[in-house]
Amino acid sequence: MSNASTTKHVSKIAVLVSVGRHPVSGTARYSRNDAAALTLATRLAAQHQATLDVLHAGEPTNPALREYLALGAAKVEVLAVAVGDEIAPALTARLKGYDLVLTGTRAEGTEDSGMLPYKLADALGFALLASAVDVEIEADVEAASIAVRQFLPKGLRRRVRASLPAVVAVHPMANATPRYAYAKLREGTIEPVLVSAANASESLRWSIKPATAKPVRLAAAEKRSGHARMLSATTTESRGGSVVIEGTSVEKAQVILAYLREHQLVDY
Repeated sequence: MSNASTTKHVSKIAVLVSVGRHPVSGTARYSRNDAAALTLATRLAAQHQATLDVLHAGEPTNPALREYLALGAAKVEVLAVAVGDEIAPALTARLKGYDLVLTGTRAEGTEDSGMLPYKLADALGFALLASAVDVEIEADVEAASIAVRQFLPKGLRRRVRASLPAVVAVHPMANATPRYAYAKLREGTIEPVLVSAANASESLRWSIKPATAKPVRLAAAEKRSGHARMLSATTTESRGGSVVIEGTSVEKAQVILAYLREHQLVDY
């Protein structure tokens, strides 16, 4: 595999970054998910001599964007989208022609629905690989593809491949360690780019209201026969169980946990 063939097939990489929020103070800061995506993209761009562009859709004056300069971005291009407008159409128009798009799984503490990578992949017609912890580009004379190791629950991992172009959503536990350098923050630039009001009618179809989630009541599975259940409807009988009054809070909690395990209401 030669560098010339790699450069021919993988020439443009984009990283989408967002503004996160500190979980305690609520102060705006860089998103750790997007910082991991930027670290992986910087490594790939250096390996394959590709152009790397860092994009953000939102408010250009947000001071948190400058932190991405310290994390390795030479420039952050900001698509100035008005508050409340849908950002996917503006990003879709800007990302046409790229070989690879990396982003975090979701934003942190802001508009973090996690749907943006899916909407962009659908609009661009790109393959989507989610929950990536490692990313490798495999290029040859015929075509280029991407290999991703995905994060799965309970410590499992899975390796998948897809043809480029593709969108990769990077998991927070990705194999990347962002490095902060104040000197790079002073050298980099934030470049606002004006975009037209994109698809304003789409945002008008959304309705916002408080969440009305209701608690789910845990109920033990009924193990009695049909005849026994019919008798219980006409007679008063004890269903068993125990009343725990004495003992510490830990002992009472152990009784509850034993009941939940017995009836398979919890899996641990």
